[in-house]
Amino acid sequence: MFKTIKYEEIEKNWIDESYAFIDVRSPSEYESETIPGAINIPIFNNEERSLIGIVYKQESIEKAKKIGIELASKKLPSIYEKIIELNKKYDNLVFFCARGGMRSRALVSLFESIGINAFKLEGGYKYYRKYIYTHLPNLVTDIQFIVLYGNTGNGKTHILQNLKRKGMDIVDLEGCANHRGSILGSVGLGQQNTQKMFESLLYQSLFNRKTNLVFIEGESRRIGKDIIPKYLFEAMKKGINIKIEANMDIRIANILDSYVHDTDDELIESLEHLRKHLGDKNIDRYIKLIEKHQYKPVAEELMVKYYDPMYEHNDREYSKVFYNDGIENVTNEIIQWVENL
Repeated sequence: MFKTIKYEEIEKNWIDESYAFIDVRSPSEYESETIPGAINIPIFNNEERSLIGIVYKQESIEKAKKIGIELASKKLPSIYEKIIELNKKYDNLVFFCARGGMRSRALVSLFESIGINAFKLEGGYKYYRKYIYTHLPNLVTDIQFIVLYGNTGNGKTHILQNLKRKGMDIVDLEGCANHRGSILGSVGLGQQNTQKMFESLLYQSLFNRKTNLVFIEGESRRIGKDIIPKYLFEAMKKGINIKIEANMDIRIANILDSYVHDTDDELIESLEHLRKHLGDKNIDRYIKLIEKHQYKPVAEELMVKYYDPMYEHNDREYSKVFYNDGIENVTNEIIQWVENL
C-alpha cells in the first residue's frame, strides 16, 4: 500500500526543501501547465503517450497497459538516477500525473518499496487545479493593492521587482502571464503561459505574501491571451493608485532593455500588426531602422504615436505621483510613502 497526500496538507506544512513535486506526465502536458516549481520526470514522451491513448481507445485497455509497461521499463534506470538525486535534497517526494492514476501510482509504489519517502498526490494535477480555482478568490479578500500606473517604458516592472527585493509583497501579472500585455508583449519571452498556469502563479504569489499590502501593476483585464480573474480585477480597481513618470531617455532605455536582445525578427513580426494603427509608411520605416539596428528612434516614435495616446483618455485619480529618475531612488521613495500611509 502506497502513501497519498492532499495538496492542502503540503501547503499547510510547507518548509523549504521539504517537499518536491514530481510531474510524471509527458513533456507537452508539463509545458502547458503544472504545479509551480514541479520537476518533470516523464514516464512517457509525447509520442508514446499518444500511442498508448490511441490503443486504449481503439483496441483494448490490456494492450495499452502492456505497451505502457514495455515503454516505461526501458526508462526506469534513468528515472531511478534522477529520483535518487532528488531524494538527497528533499525530505518528501510527491509524484503526480493527470488524475493521480496509474503513472504516479506505479512510481510511488516502486520507490516507496526501496525506502524512499514517496507520496502520490491525491487526485493528481486535476485535483490541484480544482483547489486553486476554489481558493484563489479567498486570497484576494483582505488585500489592499497599491496599483502602479504610468506610460509605457516608465519602469513599472523594474520598480515592482526592486520592491520585492526590498521585502515588499508584489504580484507580477506580466511575469505570471509571461507576456507584457501589448502587441509587442511576447517579444523575447517565448510562449505565453496558459490561463491555468497564469492562475497557479497568481495563487503562489498571493499565498506567499507576508502582509495584506501588495503592489501590483495596473493592467487591462486581458494580458495577451490570459485574463485577470474578475474578483482580482475588481480588487485592483479599489486599490490605491500611484503613477510613475519618467523622461523620454529613461523610457527608451527601459524599452530597449526589455525588448532588444537578438529579437529583430520578432519585433518586425509584431510591428506588422500595427499597420492599421500607424500606417504602412511608418511601419516600413521602422522595419528598415530595425534591420540597421537603429532601435532608439523606433522606440521613441512608438511611445509618442501609439502607446502614449492610449493613456491620455483615462480620467484615473492618483494618490501620489513618483518620478523615476533611478530605480533605487524611486523605490525607496515609494516604500517611505507607504510606511507613512
